[in-house]
Amino acid sequence: MSWFFNKTRMPKPGEALPGRTESMSVAPRHYVLDAPIAPPYPEGSELAMFGLGCFWGAERKFWEAPGVITTAVGYAAGTTPNPTYQEVCSGLTGHNEVVRVVFDPERISYDELQGNDVGTQYRSGIYACSRKQRQAAKASLAAYRERLAAAGYGPITTEIVDAPDFYFAEDFHQQYLAKNPGGYCGLGGTGVTCPVGTEVAVEQAV
Repeated sequence: MSWFFNKTRMPKPGEALPGRTESMSVAPRHYVLDAPIAPPYPEGSELAMFGLGCFWGAERKFWEAPGVITTAVGYAAGTTPNPTYQEVCSGLTGHNEVVRVVFDPERISYDELQGNDVGTQYRSGIYACSRKQRQAAKASLAAYRERLAAAGYGPITTEIVDAPDFYFAEDFHQQYLAKNPGGYCGLGGTGVTCPVGTEVAVEQAV
């Protein structure tokens, strides 16, 4: 299999790497929040999963948010089971770099949870863990699309799909920017704010 793969497209059937059955080993506790990284999670908590570029900076944005219980980085929305970082970087897994967020819905809403990287592993994605989350994501996309268009930006390319299997990234990547404060963070922004509190439009966003 060639490692000179065009990483801006998804691998076709037969091109994806085979992967493995063994899951990645990670530390039991979150480096910053001192909470479990893997299940089981506290009763009443909810899951969310997002892809927004390099997962190092994205994870930090979430663990700093009040109401977030724990976070973990990993790979999802591709084909290869339990991939390594090197395999994901090859473009031959189809996976995206994502952040799993465990949050307390009584303290922070899913809407409130709602960033120079190129390639399918850095694509923008919202992976809904429930029908309610999927509706909320579509409603926020519709509202933000209007704001971006008014500011002169092109169409939103974020994929919104039901949450696929989540594969933990290597422990080295977990809470990376807390362990390496000077590390790379490619998150920027458009300078255009997204309306929060789109519940009135949720029922129409099916």
